[in-house]
Amino acid sequence: MSENKPLNENSSSVQTHLTIMQGVINRMAENSRSCKVWCVTLVAAVLVLVARTGEPQHALIALVPTGLFWFLDAYYLGLERRFRKSYNDFVSKVHRRKVGVTDLYMVNLVGSAIGQFLWAVFRSPSTVPFYVLVIVTIFLAYWLIIPSDMPLTGG
Repeated sequence: MSENKPLNENSSSVQTHLTIMQGVINRMAENSRSCKVWCVTLVAAVLVLVARTGEPQHALIALVPTGLFWFLDAYYLGLERRFRKSYNDFVSKVHRRKVGVTDLYMVNLVGSAIGQFLWAVFRSPSTVPFYVLVIVTIFLAYWLIIPSDMPLTGG
């Protein structure tokens, strides 16, 4: 019978549920940050090796981890946004006194996974400028490493 009794914001169950959701949101943000750190590390390592060997075409190898980390970062960012939306919806229910025991310890993600992912890939100010700058850096390194006597075309 107590399942139908609404819980308030001072309930330890509500506070624990919010803490769990905040932890998940923080992990998604940390994963997104880690993608950027690993991307910079791998791209820098590839470019250092390319500079040592003098083979500019190998600089383009750095585009592979850049693209993979961009998509992984976008995935985590999309998940983070969906968890934040779920968190806000839960808090809204708490304020309206509509939260019951059945609402606790279940996280129902809100929003479209594909929509959030595509938004994060193509329009997010936390991914687009970063990865575009990394890609520009790769191409800049490629052009700077080309010896002056090497033709700029493939033939």
